[in-house]
Amino acid sequence: MTERTPAERTPAERTPAERTPAERTPAERTPAERTPAEGRQADRMPAEQLQVPPADFQSYYGRPILKLPRWKEPHLPAYLFLGGLSGASAVMGAAAAATGRPELARTGRLTSAAAALAGTGFLVAELGRSERFLNMLRVAKPTSPMSIGSWLLAVHSGVACAAAGSELTGMLPAAGAAAGAASALTGPLLATYTGVLLANTAVPAWHGARRELPVLFAASAMASAAAAGLAGTAAQRGADRGPAVRMAVLGAAVETAVGLSIERRAGLAGEPFRTGGAGQMMRAAQVLTPAGGIVALAARRSRIAAATAAGLLAGGAIATRFGVFRAGVASVADPKYVVASQRPRS
Repeated sequence: MTERTPAERTPAERTPAERTPAERTPAERTPAERTPAEGRQADRMPAEQLQVPPADFQSYYGRPILKLPRWKEPHLPAYLFLGGLSGASAVMGAAAAATGRPELARTGRLTSAAAALAGTGFLVAELGRSERFLNMLRVAKPTSPMSIGSWLLAVHSGVACAAAGSELTGMLPAAGAAAGAASALTGPLLATYTGVLLANTAVPAWHGARRELPVLFAASAMASAAAAGLAGTAAQRGADRGPAVRMAVLGAAVETAVGLSIERRAGLAGEPFRTGGAGQMMRAAQVLTPAGGIVALAARRSRIAAATAAGLLAGGAIATRFGVFRAGVASVADPKYVVASQRPRS
């Protein structure tokens, strides 16, 4: 059967290009072919009818556009949590020692050293071989968060362990006090540099939250250190837990507020933090952290409240780190987040 020519087909069977201007609908005609009335009607069409439909983001063979992060669970989230815990605990221990609170000072120094050593262990396990961590110390590059972070971890671990050793043995108290003061200087940097490190990558979720991540990690570190202070003094009658309580309330409030602001970002920017495994962890943190801050208000006089608040705050801080990590991995795996992050913001 031979194919019919355009002239033999009915107007409905022809393509818009094969029809005459009179046969085409006003929407199919060019601006020059429309009558003045049809042109005015087209100008009054709603803007949404003139827009291109939303794009379906794809990648070649369904593979990620960016390489998936090689960091693993639980190694990296645990390192993020322990680094923040060590840094903030060092500050708490030094402040407690300066204000005459020996129980809280001892807890802060021991927690800082233990968390620094454990965090180094998780980092080495993440790298695969211990010599890789040593190779990171061969040079100091101020423009590299990874290089500066490696040196921070090494220096902080050394002074924190020195302060803890003096606390345990009672030897060289002056040197121990000096080491504790030094760890209080490196502690805030260690607690926040990981947020800068993640934000400095090409991972869409992390880079999109580059202004909030350092603040979120700092507040979460405060809540973690407060949890350690409350737990360490919960078994001691008459211990002054006032500074730990204040740290718990402040850290929980800021961590909750910043976490909510990241989750509630409009459009694709906040979606990785609201969905999947990341969303589950972030929602858990939004329950545990404020609950811990509220319970901590009763921890001054109640050892049970101190222990309960410590568990809630620690759980919320861990959930925050896992949520941020999983959001980054999810944003790399889906092409829509990668493509959208390259578009200029209006």
